[in-house]
Amino acid sequence: MRILVQKFGGTSLANPERRAQVAAKVSEAINQGFSPVVVVSAIGRSGDPYATDTLIKMVSSIYSEVPKREMDLLLSCGEIISGSIMVSTLQGLGLEAVLLTGGQAGIITNSSFGDARIVRIEPENILEQLKEGKVVVITGFQGMTENGQITTLGRGGSDTTACSIGVALNAEAIDIYTDVEGIMTADPRIVQDAKILDVITYNDICHLAHQGAKVIHPRAVEIAMQKNIPLRVKCTFSDAPGTLVTNVQPDLAEGSDMIGDRIITGIAHTPNVTQIKIHVQEEENKPKAITKIFKGMALADISVDFISVQPETVLYTVRDELAKKAVNILKNLGFNPESAPGCAKIALVGGGIADVPGVMANMAEALAESGIEILQSADSHTTIWVLVKKEHMVPAVQSLHKKFELGI
Repeated sequence: MRILVQKFGGTSLANPERRAQVAAKVSEAINQGFSPVVVVSAIGRSGDPYATDTLIKMVSSIYSEVPKREMDLLLSCGEIISGSIMVSTLQGLGLEAVLLTGGQAGIITNSSFGDARIVRIEPENILEQLKEGKVVVITGFQGMTENGQITTLGRGGSDTTACSIGVALNAEAIDIYTDVEGIMTADPRIVQDAKILDVITYNDICHLAHQGAKVIHPRAVEIAMQKNIPLRVKCTFSDAPGTLVTNVQPDLAEGSDMIGDRIITGIAHTPNVTQIKIHVQEEENKPKAITKIFKGMALADISVDFISVQPETVLYTVRDELAKKAVNILKNLGFNPESAPGCAKIALVGGGIADVPGVMANMAEALAESGIEILQSADSHTTIWVLVKKEHMVPAVQSLHKKFELGI
């Protein structure tokens, strides 16, 4: 049995015309000899009746501190509604289909409501339905604990569902359908000549996703990578081949991108972050002071990023909405922090960065030519990050895209 996992996001399911296009993709897979497993997100986006954000706002307007367990029960309804509608759509075309919730599909999670992690998948029910010739539609974004509690998997949870199911079933491929035609070198809303990548490595797409690219969730990619299952990011509304995510270089047509030949794969950006700077005084016990800083953030459940620990200074970033809380905690701990709100992090990502001289020099030159000040920088063997003011984010991405000739 050749199993193909197809995941469709909320925009792909938003109206009957789009659902018909989804059904056409499923029918095409069947005609190609696949047994499709279809993973669906909640219909639409914020403001649409059954979208996840709409459901959150519905109860939060009544009481802002809804228990996470009850919130997960509510949010699971969005995918159940879209799954039921998708099954009806497929059956209307003469395709036998069945809907399984996350729990019915055998997705067993821990009990971290709102951001549960998958412990294991018991795929027997899915396989039984596939053997009967049915299209199996699975609600994304959700699972069930050992004792039967419904959980949700956090943002990007439907991607995680699709990749986890794909690994558990040893699928031939996992197709992630969105409203864009693939993974691009930069956000096309910012860079007009952003280019669709034919192929990208698991590692590079993970880094792009972690740094702000929204096409696929990094946790999902990491799961697919466990078995080297080909992951394809495609558009529901076109026949474009999309982007193949893999560690294995396939035979490519003439003119296609080669993974190994690109120094820079793409540029990602994260807006709305605040830089926090703490001067560690000479007389202080510096190791204890540094420990106190980061323990204070952890105990307050504040995620820190872009960390730079220098002999006299500690620098890091937090999301803008958490900055005031972070500063107050630091003051209560006896520190005198400085904060710079309204910043943005820009990331150059590429497996070719390692051991290639001049990448940072070219990055600095491009930003300087555009009059953009670098507030902070860091690098790894696959990524170089810079922090800039938010008003410089768009010109920074544009100038770097041009400097590294990513649109060619």
